[in-house]
Amino acid sequence: MEAASTIDEAVSGELLSVAHALSLPAESYGNDPDIEMAWAMRAMQHAEVYYKLISSVDPQFLKLTKVDDQIYTEFRDSFEKLRIDVLDPEELKSESAKEKWRPFCLKFDGIVEDFNYGTLLRLDCSQGYTEENTIFAPRIQFFAIEIARNREGFNKAVYTSVQDKEGEKRSDKVREKVATSGGKRGAEKGGQHEKADKGEEEKKADKETNKGSVTAM
Repeated sequence: MEAASTIDEAVSGELLSVAHALSLPAESYGNDPDIEMAWAMRAMQHAEVYYKLISSVDPQFLKLTKVDDQIYTEFRDSFEKLRIDVLDPEELKSESAKEKWRPFCLKFDGIVEDFNYGTLLRLDCSQGYTEENTIFAPRIQFFAIEIARNREGFNKAVYTSVQDKEGEKRSDKVREKVATSGGKRGAEKGGQHEKADKGEEEKKADKETNKGSVTAM
């Protein structure tokens, strides 16, 4: 529950940046100006779910579609040398890039649901969905790149970072509990010693009283 709460906070903060980014004109992302802003909410929800997934589960075990193997094979056949850890927007959005991506995307028409739907894609896979790190991409383009990032180990940086932070927080809480319980035990021991000391003092006082009584007699 604690891990989920932390992930929610991280995602919420990043989605605020994305919301601001989506208020910019579509041309700012190099997209078709006819893109409907109704896509924005769905794209944000998709981004939120996906970021939670790669933050809480080792990405190499994730399966994003029923045809992950086909998407990955076709992607690397068509884009063998494309760098995917840090994307160059020109490799996705320039006219020459679009000409190369178009036939790849059309292969999945009817295979991947909403294959050309607008989706948010991170440029640097070690970072989250911030304004500077996010662009719009067709859904199949998102799947191709993210499946490759998962299989080739690039997305593990997000998972490791979040898990390390969670581990540190758990350790801090454990240390805090130990310190608190240690203080209580110390106080209890101090009280016990104090009672013992008082008991000894009372015994000594009784002995002195008895001695005085005998002498008087």
